[in-house]
Amino acid sequence: MMSVLVITVTVTLLSVGLFFFFSATVGFLRFPDVYTRMHAVGKGDTLALLLCVTGLALYNLFDNFCWYGFVQSAKLMSIAVFWFLASPTATHALLRSAFESGVTPWTKDGTVIIDKTETEVRT
Repeated sequence: MMSVLVITVTVTLLSVGLFFFFSATVGFLRFPDVYTRMHAVGKGDTLALLLCVTGLALYNLFDNFCWYGFVQSAKLMSIAVFWFLASPTATHALLRSAFESGVTPWTKDGTVIIDKTETEVRT
């Protein structure tokens, strides 16, 4: 039987992770341009998935306290590590391609803050 402490930590990690998933979704729906939306989703989803998978791995480790449970928890944590490395890289690649395609960042008054002709000289 699992202790109350393990269940409390697991529920806390899952709840905080779900809060960050929800916050990232709200940011995706509310922010005005692709750059701010991707920032919200990239940061929020990475942290949320890390917290949720850590909670699930902890629960699984103490529920199945044997070699097989340890291997399953290690697999879950390897998913978290892979996501922690891959998600920011993918977000950066998508935003870089949007910038190179000419998508301009949103400003409140509509002014252009980055002139594309200046960036073309560097490449």
